[in-house]
Amino acid sequence: MTPSVNLTHRQQQVLWATVRHYIATAEPVGSEALVKEYNLSVSSATIRNAMGVLEKTGLLYQPHTSAGRVPSDSGYRIYVDQLITPSSDINRQVEQLLSDRLSQGDYSLESMLRGAAQILATVSGYIALITMPQTHTACLRHVQLVQVDTNRVMLIFVTDSYETQSALIDLPPAAVEEFAHGELLERELQLLSNFLNAQFRGRVLTELSQLDWSELDREFQRYGDFLQLILAELTRRSQTPAATQLLMSGLSEVLRQPEFSEVQQVQTIVHLLEDEQDQLLPLIFRPSGEGGSDRRITIRIGSENPLEPMRICTLIAATYHKRTVPVGSVGVIGPTRMRYENAIALVEAAADYLSEALSA
Repeated sequence: MTPSVNLTHRQQQVLWATVRHYIATAEPVGSEALVKEYNLSVSSATIRNAMGVLEKTGLLYQPHTSAGRVPSDSGYRIYVDQLITPSSDINRQVEQLLSDRLSQGDYSLESMLRGAAQILATVSGYIALITMPQTHTACLRHVQLVQVDTNRVMLIFVTDSYETQSALIDLPPAAVEEFAHGELLERELQLLSNFLNAQFRGRVLTELSQLDWSELDREFQRYGDFLQLILAELTRRSQTPAATQLLMSGLSEVLRQPEFSEVQQVQTIVHLLEDEQDQLLPLIFRPSGEGGSDRRITIRIGSENPLEPMRICTLIAATYHKRTVPVGSVGVIGPTRMRYENAIALVEAAADYLSEALSA
């Protein structure tokens, strides 16, 4: 949330220049350095006065008494919300890079997402994170029934993200008697598989509970109870929350930043990313219908992050969609001293690319 601070044009200029200098150098900046580096057309005394006002309002601070100023989290927030726009050049470059590298060959969904994460990490120099699509938003691609023994069949289904699941289903007693001969059951199961594919293919798993089997074609009426068992199993699977896999790239790159020079800081970040992803995921992706899920992009700067290890970091994340349904997120984590114009643009570009690829 943007702090409620009314800045003059001059104060905005000085805040912008201070943030830009600190992002580039990781060193506190004084008024004379801003006069030399930026064409502000005023004296160092005027800049010094503006920096004093910005410090009093909590947007800048002095890490040491004799040092220059550096931006606070609130200062970065004003900078992001009011003083910059995402880089359109970076947006185009990243979209083109993703298209050139990932459109070639027969990529699986996971391979495409891993490739996108690697590209984002390389381009940004930050940790790139991409969530795998949520199971409850997946569409059925293929259904198959396979005989296991005289009493049971295996239901195998594949989603449009090529995730495969299976479940054992007991045959109704009437079917066990009728299809005691194995070859006959095998033929009937293939017939049923074809029927199920015709009915289910392309449907979102959560839609299956709404299907009505009360008026089946005559040849399938005798399978009504069995089809209900299959439908119940698929519906149950769609309602079971699946552990969202988080794909990550670029950890070694970002840990070279001076903000992560202390071993303890590195250990807490690594532990969060590798062992506590269940805490991190809600910050990156919130499914449709939850608060804030319709926002174009989420930016959490420093102390805005609820997790302690993240409070020296900025998280930028955007949701990607399958058609109109939000199914996952792509994001970057880096120091608060982040190149925000570029980072926002590349996250948005990646989300747009993934949305187009999944909706094609």
